[in-house]
Amino acid sequence: MDKVTLQNVHNRIKSYIHNTPVLTSQLINTICEAQVFFKCENFQKMGAFKMRGATNAILNLTETQKSKGVVTHSSGNFAQALSLAAKQMGVKAYIVMPKNAPQVKKEAVKTYKGIIVECDSNLEAREFEAKRIQMEKGATFIHPSNDDAVIYGNATAAIEFLEDYPDLDYIFTPVGGGGLLAGTLLASKYFSKNCKVIAGEPIAVDDAYRSLKSGIIEKNETSNTIADGLRTHLGDRNFPIIKAHVDTIIRVEEDDIVYAMKLIWERMKIVIEPSSAVAFAALLKEKEVLKHKKIGVILSGGNVDLSQLPF
Repeated sequence: MDKVTLQNVHNRIKSYIHNTPVLTSQLINTICEAQVFFKCENFQKMGAFKMRGATNAILNLTETQKSKGVVTHSSGNFAQALSLAAKQMGVKAYIVMPKNAPQVKKEAVKTYKGIIVECDSNLEAREFEAKRIQMEKGATFIHPSNDDAVIYGNATAAIEFLEDYPDLDYIFTPVGGGGLLAGTLLASKYFSKNCKVIAGEPIAVDDAYRSLKSGIIEKNETSNTIADGLRTHLGDRNFPIIKAHVDTIIRVEEDDIVYAMKLIWERMKIVIEPSSAVAFAALLKEKEVLKHKKIGVILSGGNVDLSQLPF
């Protein structure tokens, strides 16, 4: 991986994605005693950064592979992203979703012509169904976060960010499966002078934090967090990048996540999902040591069921 390769990825997917806006809030700057810039991936196509990685992954396939379709397992945003990216390129997308996935996300997948296959709400069931579809249909499996093409596509959010604000001191992202964090770390390495990357993670599912401590990929015993997009664990493609380059991972409580989500809603008049609010919650938790810095926050998505708002 090098700068030229990442730039080529960015150039390749540009026509399929939005270059999302960067917003600021004077009040939030005052609260943080810092300059804070929000990269609004909630305004991305299908409402989340995952459109970037999904698009790059499909563009990397051969014509034969495209003709047989793609398959993934996802409870939400990657399901939508792969469905829409596939639709744009005339490729079939089989989406394995747990039965208890948010209805709003299932409806979105259907809108994007994704073919939903429901399964029980555990990783084993997801993987079983995905493998069955691979065998029966010949579809290519694309992992939501542990796939090089997905990671490189995700990196383009931070590439755009650093093109607009090359002197950022920090970029904050959430961490769940690790695809956005790993991509952001690569972008920071090749497109900034000395921008550090910090991740936010719910204490309830702090596997990435524990993985950094132990040096091996840890799992979670529970999934009891409002940040439903962050319940997955790291993988063997993204963990080495994270281990080598992340500055730190800051853990936040559920109340911190809700507060951050509400503050963005009230002060910036935009909707972000709980998983997205985790990055901002991490910044708020550590604002005392980040005073007077230029800080970027990637708002990873805005796919919220408005009937289930936590405030």
